[in-house]
Amino acid sequence: MSKNYAAVSRSIVDAIGGADNIAAVTHCMTRLRFVLKDNDAANVAELKAISGVLGVVKNDNQCQVIIGNTVSQAYAEVVKLLPEGAGAEKAVPVNNKITLRRIGAGILDALIGTMSPLIPAIIGGSMVKLLAMILDMTGLFEKGASTITILNVIGDGAFFFLPIMVAASAAVKFKTNMSLAIAIAGVLVHPTFIDLMAKAAQGQQVVFMGLTVTAVKYTYTVIPALCMTWILSYIEKWVDRITPAVTKNFLKPMLIVLIASPIAIMLIGPIGIWIGSGISAVVYTVHDYLGWLSVAIMGAIWPLLVMTGMHRVFTPTIIQTIAETGKEGMVMPSEIGANLSLGGSSLAVAWRTKNPELRQTALAAAASAIVAGISEPALYGVALRLKRPLIACLITGFICGAVAGIGGLASHSMASPGLFTSVQFFDPTNPMSIAWVFGVMILSVVISFFVTLLLGFEDIPVEEKPEEKRVQGDEVSAPQHAANTN
Repeated sequence: MSKNYAAVSRSIVDAIGGADNIAAVTHCMTRLRFVLKDNDAANVAELKAISGVLGVVKNDNQCQVIIGNTVSQAYAEVVKLLPEGAGAEKAVPVNNKITLRRIGAGILDALIGTMSPLIPAIIGGSMVKLLAMILDMTGLFEKGASTITILNVIGDGAFFFLPIMVAASAAVKFKTNMSLAIAIAGVLVHPTFIDLMAKAAQGQQVVFMGLTVTAVKYTYTVIPALCMTWILSYIEKWVDRITPAVTKNFLKPMLIVLIASPIAIMLIGPIGIWIGSGISAVVYTVHDYLGWLSVAIMGAIWPLLVMTGMHRVFTPTIIQTIAETGKEGMVMPSEIGANLSLGGSSLAVAWRTKNPELRQTALAAAASAIVAGISEPALYGVALRLKRPLIACLITGFICGAVAGIGGLASHSMASPGLFTSVQFFDPTNPMSIAWVFGVMILSVVISFFVTLLLGFEDIPVEEKPEEKRVQGDEVSAPQHAANTN
């Protein structure tokens, strides 16, 4: 993206109808996510024409502007342009009737909107756990050394208290009181409650107000806290209506906690666990039946899932699987070929194009995808823009997904696969996993590079700048003037 973040951000705000049209704005790792008062006021063509904008995704709920790795700088400049209080996400009333499509879109939006802000903490924690694993493998520390234990605790913090993080993020999404959401989620991961659930799992009856409590482990989970916070948003409104104004300061929060906590423990929590487990069961049953083919298919469609934002649907499943088994062997391995193939195709575009600006964009996108595993700059800035490189990536993703599946690769973390994060696929019990990982990575870049060159693409012509046109015009007119003076 252009280093002039202020100018680019101002152009983006103007193209979506001005600051007054923005109800709320947030950002994930690569996208600015705008909630607009009038969706039709956003000019998608104008947005795409802005230098520094890699792509635009527009739906009923949001207008998403893809920026790339520098999205946080752009977000900071956008917020400066907004009226006071417009930074937090707000509900925008719509008159559209409820349909299955809108319900599905709403669930997806809630999941993505809640999980996207948490990804940096989850990735950071998982990489620290990987560091602890590598240090333990090297033998630099004794078995059971406190240094390794502390590193594991540091890395595990984001996962163990994930329900609290989810509740805080979901509270923003559902416009409810964050402190109350955190307090109720805290009940689910309280040490005493965890001990009670462990006893219940061993067959000891745990009763609350005459009702048996289902044995559930809530640490490392997403869906229960998400569902609980959604219900809380309605409980809070109802309690606010029935409590007298003079007692709101103390009676309202007490009633909310007393009502919401038992509902979370007795009903919402277990249902959320069953939903999460059901999704995981479906995904990995398919993997069990299809084996390496499921990884190949996922590798082929992964860029398309990223384009729609549906790749975030797998985040809770990946977290839960890693928490339960220590590794994930379907979605994460498929991302190796998907991510690095976008880098390889971008390198091919940089090699072949005669457009200096496109070459610069492609090289930066390739580095982001190959080194850091962040593929959206390559996806939106190169592959989707030129179309045929995207086809090359889908083909490569299938081939390399198949190789990763045959090699039995599995990830111990959920960092986006790239050169720097390749360590997450190393298996201490299988030294050959290192060769498989780097083999798939090299294969991804090489195959996508040559397939892109083979398919070709329609190069973007170089646009002359106004100054250049004026200078050329002066050069043409000068000889004519000289001829006239003779």
